[in-house]
Amino acid sequence: MAGEIPDLVAEVRTGTGKGAARQARREGYVPGIVYGGDNDPLPINIPFNVLLKRLKQGRFLSTLFNLKVEGHEDVRVICRNVQRDVVKDLPTHLDLMRLRRATKIALFIPVEFIGHEETPGLKRGGMLNVVRPEVELLVTAGEIPEKLVADLTGLNIGDSLTISDITLPAGTKPTIDREFNIANIQAPSGLSSSDDDEDAAEGEAEGEAEETAES
Repeated sequence: MAGEIPDLVAEVRTGTGKGAARQARREGYVPGIVYGGDNDPLPINIPFNVLLKRLKQGRFLSTLFNLKVEGHEDVRVICRNVQRDVVKDLPTHLDLMRLRRATKIALFIPVEFIGHEETPGLKRGGMLNVVRPEVELLVTAGEIPEKLVADLTGLNIGDSLTISDITLPAGTKPTIDREFNIANIQAPSGLSSSDDDEDAAEGEAEGEAEETAES
């Protein structure tokens, strides 16, 4: 499960609208809004460098933060959207949603694959084809898992690993209400080609034998 909830420090943004947002960006901040819960929306500014560092660390949209704003009580939030500049791909605005510990929310959780050394299909030269590097789960805000663990042990070429093969953390469930693949072991391209060549050769041999018999 997730460890200590990281802090996200912000400032109250005075003024609203595009003018105030542009002013915040000129001063080195990324404007944002905090919404949800029983309180009114709160416009905020987050230092650009702080937000960019968080984004580069990964999993920003699936991390629960403790938002600290001077003059306001700390509140747990999760980011629901980060707008970016279409040219520079840098953050220009973000939306944060307030959460209670018991709140249920859908998040994409990354999958970690283990057991490579005990996978016959990989030892034979097969390749791991990851269908879903992340799985969307319905989780509790206070208990967000850091990852799902998928064990490849015993898989042969052609075998698949599905969501039912993964032990999900207590209190979570997939948002997709059916079985689906997480990964499979594919035959190496060289092996596939040689198999095709053998099939073709066998077909030619059978055809020659039929022609000889007819004559």
